[in-house]
Amino acid sequence: MQSNGREIDVQMLAKMRADGSAHTLLDIREPEEIEICAIADSLTIHMQEVPEHIEELPRDRPLIVMCHRGGRSAVVTDFLRESGFDNAWNLAGGIDSWARLMDPGMERY
Repeated sequence: MQSNGREIDVQMLAKMRADGSAHTLLDIREPEEIEICAIADSLTIHMQEVPEHIEELPRDRPLIVMCHRGGRSAVVTDFLRESGFDNAWNLAGGIDSWARLMDPGMERY
């Protein structure tokens, strides 16, 4: 997987989604953020609840963690990697980057 360290960019995510490549997109934002905009078929688990749901997360395909701009998801990605999830990747720029570059009609905040 092409990446920058522990990150992938929105173009790589778009390619994975278009190709039908197996992956899980984990949205860790607050419920009120998700109400504004979301990427279809995302798994939503609030950042603070990830540790209690860790056994539910896949280890057999890329696990791409997303927040608004990439800061919170970087923390969760590091936590997951430290917990043995070598398949965890941070979505660089988060949903804001997705909206700007891949889905300009998506509402932004």
